[in-house]
Amino acid sequence: MTRMVASLSALILSIVLLVSGNAFLMTLLGIRLSIEAISPDIIGWILVCYSIGFVLGTLYVHKVIGRVGHIRAFAVFAAVSAVAALLYPMAVSELFWAVLRVLSGFSIAGVLVVIESWFSSRATNANRGALFAVYQIVFYLSAAGGQLIVNVGDPANFMPFSLAAILLTLALVPLALTRMEAPVIEQVQRISIFTLGRESFTGVAGALICGVMIGGFYALGPVYATLVGLDVARTSTFMASAIVAAMIMAWPLGRLCDHFDRRRVMFWIAVMAASSAGAVAVLGAENLWLLTLFVGLFTGLSATLYPVAVAITNDRMEGSRIVAASATLLLSYGVGSVVGPIAMAELINLLGPSGLFFGNAGFLLVLAVITSYRISHTADVPVQEQEHYVPAMPETSPVMAELDPRNVEFHESPAVEEMVLEEQRQAG
Repeated sequence: MTRMVASLSALILSIVLLVSGNAFLMTLLGIRLSIEAISPDIIGWILVCYSIGFVLGTLYVHKVIGRVGHIRAFAVFAAVSAVAALLYPMAVSELFWAVLRVLSGFSIAGVLVVIESWFSSRATNANRGALFAVYQIVFYLSAAGGQLIVNVGDPANFMPFSLAAILLTLALVPLALTRMEAPVIEQVQRISIFTLGRESFTGVAGALICGVMIGGFYALGPVYATLVGLDVARTSTFMASAIVAAMIMAWPLGRLCDHFDRRRVMFWIAVMAASSAGAVAVLGAENLWLLTLFVGLFTGLSATLYPVAVAITNDRMEGSRIVAASATLLLSYGVGSVVGPIAMAELINLLGPSGLFFGNAGFLLVLAVITSYRISHTADVPVQEQEHYVPAMPETSPVMAELDPRNVEFHESPAVEEMVLEEQRQAG
């Protein structure tokens, strides 16, 4: 396993540079738009364009990759995202920035499809669970680290945007120099959201509302922090701690999911996350430590809604349909991430900064009601028949569903089989 991770070091370094640069830029844009005194509802419309571009990207970038190859496609997508980062400070125009956010979302989706295809192509049945976990840990830590970079310069000038462009461009270098064989990319099939909803309404609703929560918070969390008077340093810490909390809480809640009925676990997660959001809305920024604690609880609990939704859905799926169902749940999450920034921005405009968390609490209570209704009107899957819980991450492309250890249709690529045999010969 160590040798496998070492062989993917170039890929991992590209992920660190790309994710940290993109996370840094997302927070930077929210702060800069607030500095420009643009109203929260307009900020929401601008920032949601990233989610729109990302969803479109997951649907269509495979055509570009299939036409020009992985490395060329990666270079194009990374270059477009870097150029967009440089263009933001040149003209602070709502329409211009909205267009740039669409391009950025589409490009980042393309980059992630390339990277995750490579990860999937290097996996075997013996190591794919571990690689799945390594990818998620690297992704979350890079995203949290990206928040802390916001401290390096004044968001009102061009320097931070240039730094974001540098990170996105440097992500090209490790992969451009790699000698890894490019994988064959296949279009992941989907089940329609309505069809999947008939089979697992709770799973689809959980993924959708998780998208609302996480999409709305990542887009407008920096705006909230600015409106309640946090400086740039505290805003970056505020956002970083929220992301770390999401990573930390995934595993213990996953253990609960393996020992109790998952819909009941989702119900209590929604209730506790709603309570945490309500506490943030009431407390505001009166106490930074309490604010950070309750925001961490809110984001940590909300982020687990997606993997729980995937687990609930997979319990009702044949093994051969897990990848298609996961791709549809990602699309449902993407729809939620479009709704979230728009809805929360309108609430901030109406209620002030606390509107972000009052809105989150409201959506979470809706999920709790839906889950309670489904528990009382449909049969449970016995705990002993539940699939093993896997802490899936929504901020990915559908390709990562291939690595899910529950996917019985996974096939090792010939290149990986040859590499494993070579390692066995060397060891023998």
